[in-house]
Amino acid sequence: MTNPAGPPPTGGDGEPRRLKLLAVTACPTGIAHTYMAAEKLAQAAESRGIEMKVETQGSIGAENVLTDNDVSTADGIIVAADKDVDLTRFVGKRVLTVGVAEGIRHPERLIERVRSAPVHAAGSDRPPVEGGKERSVGYKALMNGVSYMIPFVVVGGLLIAISLSLGGHTDPSGGLVIPKDSFWMDVNNIGVIGFTLMVPILSGYIAYAVGDRPALVPGMIGGWIANTGSLYDSKAGAGFIGAIVTGFLAGYLVLWIKKVKVPRFVQPIMPIIVIPIVATTALGLFFIHVIGKPISWVFEHLTSWLSGMTGTSAILLGAILGLMIAFDMGGPVNKTAFLFGTGLIATGNQTVMGMCAAAIPVMPLGQGLATLIRRRLYTEQERETGLAALFMGCFGISEGAIPFAAARPAQVIPANMLGGAVAGAIAGVAGVEDAVPHGGPIVAVLGAVSGVPMFFVAVVVGSVATALTTVALVDIGERRRRGGGAPVAGVGAGGPESKPEPEPAPVGVGGRGAPGADTAVARQAVVVSSPGAGVEPVEAGGSGEGVLSGYLTEETVKVRLDARDKEGAIREMAELLARAGEVTDVEELVATALRREAQGTTGLGEEIAIPHAKTDAVTAPVVGFARSAEGVEWGSLDGTKARLVFMIAVPEAAAGDEHLRILALLSRKLMDPGFRERLTAAPDAGAVLGVLREIR
Repeated sequence: MTNPAGPPPTGGDGEPRRLKLLAVTACPTGIAHTYMAAEKLAQAAESRGIEMKVETQGSIGAENVLTDNDVSTADGIIVAADKDVDLTRFVGKRVLTVGVAEGIRHPERLIERVRSAPVHAAGSDRPPVEGGKERSVGYKALMNGVSYMIPFVVVGGLLIAISLSLGGHTDPSGGLVIPKDSFWMDVNNIGVIGFTLMVPILSGYIAYAVGDRPALVPGMIGGWIANTGSLYDSKAGAGFIGAIVTGFLAGYLVLWIKKVKVPRFVQPIMPIIVIPIVATTALGLFFIHVIGKPISWVFEHLTSWLSGMTGTSAILLGAILGLMIAFDMGGPVNKTAFLFGTGLIATGNQTVMGMCAAAIPVMPLGQGLATLIRRRLYTEQERETGLAALFMGCFGISEGAIPFAAARPAQVIPANMLGGAVAGAIAGVAGVEDAVPHGGPIVAVLGAVSGVPMFFVAVVVGSVATALTTVALVDIGERRRRGGGAPVAGVGAGGPESKPEPEPAPVGVGGRGAPGADTAVARQAVVVSSPGAGVEPVEAGGSGEGVLSGYLTEETVKVRLDARDKEGAIREMAELLARAGEVTDVEELVATALRREAQGTTGLGEEIAIPHAKTDAVTAPVVGFARSAEGVEWGSLDGTKARLVFMIAVPEAAAGDEHLRILALLSRKLMDPGFRERLTAAPDAGAVLGVLREIR
């Protein structure tokens, strides 16, 4: 091996010692590519007589973690990752940062290059990532902020809702009131703290994703300023939209400051003192004196304009108020409409607040309903947030929809506004009144609303309008992201009729609609394609034993895959898994697997693909395997077609991370060329199982 960085490393006695390298691998999903890159790097190092330890940061957590002693004795570190990896522990060491794909495609080249990589300095920028397919910096930064914000929204909102429901009562002079010095007021105050932190957290972690750790403080303080209208003479702060603005401003401001050349003696204190102070002061003053004043002026005049509309059509006024309430969910536009309605209660006009009260719960109720209507369009975390949003909506907490709006503003905000306008207009034409400055079903239940039936009609119709519009817009966005092709089965806006007719299930399999009905029959006689012409029956697992924790049996092995494209192969694999009797809906399993592919290919290279899905379309974990003689184009990192295809499906509620462990075991073992050769040469399903039993 060449050593462009200088002479070979030596030990304490002056004798050349074995080169020692470290590596960290990580991919966005933290599953197959993480472990495949680790195995490739380890194999390349071993073939060159180089000592290497690889830390994998997968979905089941960091494994084989690098210790301080490992780092102190290392000659270089390779970071093959498509997500953020903390590099502060590698200060003073040569660090080569690349995409995870490079670790799979060119491990030998990385080992050659790391000896001449730049030394990582304290407070330096993240090294540019070479290779790997990543989303835009802006998108990743926004998602980073949203992911950290969600727990604050959920915890704060639910605590406020619980305190209102159990400790609140209506009061004509004070709205929905919780007695002071009561237990429930303490619970409410804790929830308010969560909500108060929500916006700064969003801003801070957007900034962190853009500008690294020095941007965290200016991002959070900037978000707090944006949400505190009193700092710039506004009755309502800029809300989560303002937080997004301050987050990106803080991040890019920090990046710009980092480029300024400073004396060497100042460099150590730049990231912990100079940059945070300068960026925070500049951003805060800019928002207060430049951005804040126009915000205040706009919303003062907006309030005056609304005051002039009180004599106009109730339908028009209700629709406008509903649009404003739904636009930014607690932000300045929302607050302007809310404060307008609140101010008129004291004059005896309670109809305007009635319009606002009907629109307030529509956004969280609509977004929560959307996650139930079309579950497969949402991640597991989004579905959990949707349930919390439904609960918050019942108590008039519109902020429950903010995580959805922040993640998909182009789809969610228009849908929210449509539903809010519909609810406000219905409440306006029906003359619904609200005597307290609060909204949602809770005020009707507690007797603050007159015209209760029409109030609920307005809320329900508005929520349904928001949910259906959201589903349609998100579905359109998903199809565009997949390249404008036909809708995934079961995902298209056309509903059930958009699903293609399922192909006939294998003989003896429970099939769709009758999960597991004929499982016993299926286990007795399974049809398995042979490498040659025709089909021969294979006696399924005389002993009934399987491999990979028993999830893969002869029933779910097919030695010849007929499909020629990825979608067809996934469908064929899903039907293969149905032989185990654990699949309740083949179409949903296919749709879920294709959605996973849209996040990033499961083609690992080396002619291997491991599609996987976590969905309630299966009742228990199940694994399938098939071989393709011609190979299927899978978008693999090394450009090879997939000839060895494993498919893993687990239910949503599957306990633990066993399916991730199976993926890790498979990914590592499949890097062994001899193992792949034996798997390819196995003549039948029984022989395939015999080879797979080598996996431990």
